[in-house]
Amino acid sequence: MVVQVNQRTRSSNKTMEGNQQRVEANILLLGAENVGKSALTVRFLTRRFIGEYGDIDSIYSHCDKIDGRDICFNIWDASYSQGGDEVGHIGERQLQWADGFILVYSICDRASLNVVRQQVQRIRKAKNKLAGAVPIIIVGNKRDLQHRRTVSSEEGRLLALSADCGFFEISAAETYHGVLLVFHEMFELIRGARALKKGTARLRGIVRSMSAVFGRKRTE
Repeated sequence: MVVQVNQRTRSSNKTMEGNQQRVEANILLLGAENVGKSALTVRFLTRRFIGEYGDIDSIYSHCDKIDGRDICFNIWDASYSQGGDEVGHIGERQLQWADGFILVYSICDRASLNVVRQQVQRIRKAKNKLAGAVPIIIVGNKRDLQHRRTVSSEEGRLLALSADCGFFEISAAETYHGVLLVFHEMFELIRGARALKKGTARLRGIVRSMSAVFGRKRTE
């Protein structure tokens, strides 16, 4: 089931950024059960912390200003599921929809780190089917529960480094600022990936144009 919850901080869908319309970013949140994905999402949306959630797919829309730009975050808080024998299954529709991925594990649950590891591999494997680079941020949650820690900060950081992902270790329960940084960094990664894709497309267009010109000259 998908629940649509809209939270708009701007009344107009046509707010202009210079000569550009409002920018949208589709972000898919993934991870094992009980790692705090929904708590992290709601913390970003409302600044409040709520600890208990059901395991259902939810899609939220939230508009914010970043450096004077109107940004609309579309956040798909995906339920944890297994497709056959595949741990942390990610559907093709989710892969196609997302501009970027936030993968959450709990520092108190080593198995949840393994789920994230497999989900990174799944996303990277599908990358060749998708247009352009795919920004990924790995988030270690529940930093406030140090007495229950089973995953060190270094382990999370090394996984992110080896997979070319961003990395944060936060406590959605304790602070809003850390959660805000995660989503704002994700937007910057998405923006960078879009600029790279646009630049690559422009270069290919120039190469095709030059090839067409020189091809005509050779036949004249």
